[in-house]
Amino acid sequence: MKRTRAGLALVTATMAGLALSGCGTDDNSASQAAAGVTSGASDAACGGKSSLTAEGSTAQQNAIAVFNQVWGKACAGKNLSYNPTGSGAGRQQFIAGHVDFAGSDSPLSEAQVQEAADRCGQNPAWHLPLVFGPVSIAYHLDGVENLVVDGDVLARIFSGAITSWDDPALVALNPGSELPAIPITPIYRSDSSGTTDNFQKYLSAAAPQSWTKGEGSEFQGGVGEGAQKSAGVVQAVQSTPGAVGYVEKGFADQAGLRSAMIDSGAGVVAATDESAGVAIQAAAFEEEGTHDMRLDLRSLYGTKQAAAYPLVLVTYEIVCSNGYDPDTSAAVKSFLKTASNSGQDELSRAGYVRLPDQMKRRLSAAIDAIQ
Repeated sequence: MKRTRAGLALVTATMAGLALSGCGTDDNSASQAAAGVTSGASDAACGGKSSLTAEGSTAQQNAIAVFNQVWGKACAGKNLSYNPTGSGAGRQQFIAGHVDFAGSDSPLSEAQVQEAADRCGQNPAWHLPLVFGPVSIAYHLDGVENLVVDGDVLARIFSGAITSWDDPALVALNPGSELPAIPITPIYRSDSSGTTDNFQKYLSAAAPQSWTKGEGSEFQGGVGEGAQKSAGVVQAVQSTPGAVGYVEKGFADQAGLRSAMIDSGAGVVAATDESAGVAIQAAAFEEEGTHDMRLDLRSLYGTKQAAAYPLVLVTYEIVCSNGYDPDTSAAVKSFLKTASNSGQDELSRAGYVRLPDQMKRRLSAAIDAIQ
């Protein structure tokens, strides 16, 4: 029977301070803040080869560092070299057979589905969600401690319809705050990014009248300044008064950036593990009865539920369901089992949210099915 290769992107940089493999990596010091990681007995057999390779999403980079350390403690000598080049690059490298799996915040495109099957020996590739986390609306606005935005305002900022911080729409959302009359500089990901894809899907769901630019891994807004990778967005926001950008909360927290709160219509909600967890409960699978675990997040992005922070990102490990050699298959399963069990206990340290129990059960079955 067919088994899914849930390849989890593991970072070479462990909490002990190992450097990430490859070039152009983001700063991984946030993941090292989880140095208190502990692990008991292994969650899975420690078979297969000692080293795995993966590439892709910068959003899951710090989570992968956590998983990599936990795996190395549970299975001595095991390590994953993860190159955080962005989701688009990761999917391409996986399809080309250059890495064992891809880390991606967006699923394979329709055209890539067949290309991935070709790479997997005419077996389908599966999307296995291992990490959830809130996406921060990080901003640089001196004197404004608690900024509130909503989907409509964000859509208009990132499409160029709102250009100044003292715009009446922002003033209405922030009574009592002194918003300065300075230009807004939107910061977006200039590389192919799953975070961009999720952000634009959020804008489409939360503000369909104001965001008509479309979706996808390339930014469609047409305004602002581009920056490479999550670390680049953080650096651009830090260095630009009046800037606002979207980036994973763990990176924003690590850099000491302020994160805006979002009002979806049922009250103002800050980006926290708890509020993101409330929103995640609204996520649904695109297909039932399959080990391919792609999620439909539109209901989550459009939620009006109280205490739910709607701008949440899911990152997948894209793996072959079959077609790996036995040593690779055993190692991928070992890593994924560890990451989806004891590895989840440490995610909050790096700014991520644990998988819901019902999702963990389905994920465990998918990992067991890998051949």
